Amino acid sequence: MEFLRSLPALLSQDETVIVALAALLGFVSVVAVWFALLERDPASRRARLVARRQAELSSTGLATRRRRARQSTQDLATRIVRRLKLARHDGAERLRERLMAAGYRSREALFVYLTAKLLLPFLAGAGSVMALIVLDLGHLQAAPRLLALLGSALAGFYLPEIWLSNVTSKRMNALRKSLPDALDLLVICAEAGLALDSALKRVAEEIGRSAPELAEELALTSVELTFLPDRRQALGNLAKRVPLPMIQGVVSTLIQTERYGTPLAPSLRVLAAEFREQRIIKAEEKAARLPAILTVPLIAFILPALFVVLAGPAVIGVYDNFINR
Repeated sequence: MEFLRSLPALLSQDETVIVALAALLGFVSVVAVWFALLERDPASRRARLVARRQAELSSTGLATRRRRARQSTQDLATRIVRRLKLARHDGAERLRERLMAAGYRSREALFVYLTAKLLLPFLAGAGSVMALIVLDLGHLQAAPRLLALLGSALAGFYLPEIWLSNVTSKRMNALRKSLPDALDLLVICAEAGLALDSALKRVAEEIGRSAPELAEELALTSVELTFLPDRRQALGNLAKRVPLPMIQGVVSTLIQTERYGTPLAPSLRVLAAEFREQRIIKAEEKAARLPAILTVPLIAFILPALFVVLAGPAVIGVYDNFINR
């Protein structure tokens, strides 16, 4: 009877929590449907990046440059970072290179990243205070509640770093896988008599659908080779944007051919064969590690079910014999 009398009070207390969770679930569903229906065209994005880089290089000699209209979020991030002078520390240039390796080359990318790293701990802490103190979810004691607040603040601080590392790793893997095929196409273009910038542009057009990341880098390098006075600087920018040993080797080969006039096609053919062999070796290493990786799932999930299927009828038969006696 006491539980039935206190039931309306409990329901009214948890009503706010249920409404908040329902609203959050609805928002997440709308965002998921939006991103699922959103059309992503890597070719149009690459064309915009190349056109912007071409406009920047062609207008370097002008005294003034028109500023493009930016979004309100980027403006706010820029003002916050400049006011707090966050972009003037020693690691800003290294962070900018990491953002370039992840595919974010705009000037506002650094400001947005630093602003997110500054504000996310406070936002995560505020969300934890709302959930644990105001709404009293979980009914935790003081010590676990304090640990949860500190943990959420630390998670908000390290979340941009984890996100950037994951995006960079995925992009580097995509570039590593698509480079041998692009080098084969580049060898064909070089043997056909195309110049280096024209060959890079042609290869970027051919692999635009299958390897948009590498096509974007090659297209930017082609534009820089056309507009920059020093061709070695353009190739060095490619090595700076993509910190991969494979790209470093390709850039070194291209710089040597530009400096000494050596044939380009044989050197690229050797590099393509070497990179393809490395890719096969890595695939074989993954295949060799597969039995060791499958050991734990086999013991934890498959063997218990197998024991139940094999020994279950015998156990049931023995149990029936003991019961019938």
